[in-house]
Amino acid sequence: GEGFRVTEAARGGEVMRALSSGDIDLVTLDLTLPDIDGLAVARQIRERSAVPIIMVTGKGDMIDRVVGLEVGADDYIAKPFHLREVLARVRAVLRRAREDRASPPVTPCGSTPPIRFDRWILDRDRRELRETDGTTCPLTTAEFDLLEIFITHANRVLTRNQIMDLLKGNEWSPLDRSIDNLVARLRRKIEVADMAPTLIKTVRGLGYTFTARVDAGP
Repeated sequence: GEGFRVTEAARGGEVMRALSSGDIDLVTLDLTLPDIDGLAVARQIRERSAVPIIMVTGKGDMIDRVVGLEVGADDYIAKPFHLREVLARVRAVLRRAREDRASPPVTPCGSTPPIRFDRWILDRDRRELRETDGTTCPLTTAEFDLLEIFITHANRVLTRNQIMDLLKGNEWSPLDRSIDNLVARLRRKIEVADMAPTLIKTVRGLGYTFTARVDAGP
């Protein structure tokens, strides 16, 4: 009665098969599944798709929440929960995803020039990040938005509060520490593995700064 068509999946394997249909707009994922750990399912989903994920966790499962956000979940709901909270979170996540997918029309006069930094090219019209050799790096909605914020504020220190304001507007709590997990996820995708961060640097006691040289143009 809320305007959503729901597909149920009781096991991790069923979740992945449902996703393969390509007709899923959002996944609510309980971390307690009978056949496979829910966090492992979240990782598998994120490797294949940028579909929004809302985790369902136990009231005291703070570690699971943090790990879930690190592997790519967009939000979480703690048990016990009220249906109205679920619907509100689903609508908020879907709204953000729709807004982020609404790319401006690509025309010779109106297209947004790509942005180059380090070995990467950010295509804001297609909302796509790729290496200079053409290899695409899949980003979630939140990861893309965070990278765009860093690029447009390159070489400036941004506090966590400033980043959260730019990412979520009024839809965040001062106690929300998910930005650190989101930064960690983005670093793993754009930085050189097993080396100290060189593109997104932590400014102790303040926040983060994006230090790469940024070039806008074709």
